[in-house]
Amino acid sequence: MSLALPYRPVRGTMQIMKQRRFTNSRPHLFSTIFLGLLAILVAPGCAWAAPSPAAVAAFNAYISAVEARLAEQHRSQGAFLAATTPQGDAKLRNGESIVERVSLSSGAALPGAMMFHWRGTAFAPGAKPADFDRVMRDFNSYPQRFAPQVVAASVVSQQGDRFQAWMRIRQRHVISVVMDTAYDVTFAQTDARHGYSISRSTGINEIDSPGTRHEHVLAPGDEHGFLWRLNTYWSYEERDGGLYLQIETVSLSRSVPAGIGWAIGPYVQTVPRESLEFTLSSACNAMRRQ
Repeated sequence: MSLALPYRPVRGTMQIMKQRRFTNSRPHLFSTIFLGLLAILVAPGCAWAAPSPAAVAAFNAYISAVEARLAEQHRSQGAFLAATTPQGDAKLRNGESIVERVSLSSGAALPGAMMFHWRGTAFAPGAKPADFDRVMRDFNSYPQRFAPQVVAASVVSQQGDRFQAWMRIRQRHVISVVMDTAYDVTFAQTDARHGYSISRSTGINEIDSPGTRHEHVLAPGDEHGFLWRLNTYWSYEERDGGLYLQIETVSLSRSVPAGIGWAIGPYVQTVPRESLEFTLSSACNAMRRQ
């Protein structure tokens, strides 16, 4: 004796097939939505010429506090670098790096802007303070040592330990952004085992159609505000048979327009960290090769 089954399996199969088609199409759908929103973000109509005066004031106030704290650190040999744990030092000597986001001071008003502060620490075995100077002062070699982020670099002027430097940098994260940047860079050595450098951006210009005959600097009203300010602080200490290196970066960029932060926000926030990690790793590798 057999039971006649209704035709439900066929209908269920069709539903499953439809669900599978929808599931398989979702990555393409989401990427299409993401790229569409990104196109809106970088469209000329969305360009922000410059940070607001309030955002600049907040950035400058924060920088003053950071530099005051670093100056205090650099006066103390026992706490020349931001503190790490004994377990952290062991990781560093094992070739790992420690990267952390520094919490911004509360109450900072940043209308239309975002500020990021990251710190990275690493250990370059066998390196000496002289190796730091050779690597970091040789701006002409940056395109080799920090490729592909640094495309070109040169020294505009030098007065002792103070440099005016120029760099063309490229960032690739879904889209490619090229900027010409200028910095005021100072190097200092407090004693035979300790030293630091301070780099403050003095100009950042976005480049359109780089590397082509149509290349040009975007007018202030056409820039997109991917990076408005960038300060970089290096500190080093020689011990345990090498150099402990610490880098801090503080950057200011435009904020993400309301409504698409879920798509663009996480992407934008990865750029400062990834750039710091790359710079720290590249510098350590260059000093090891010395």
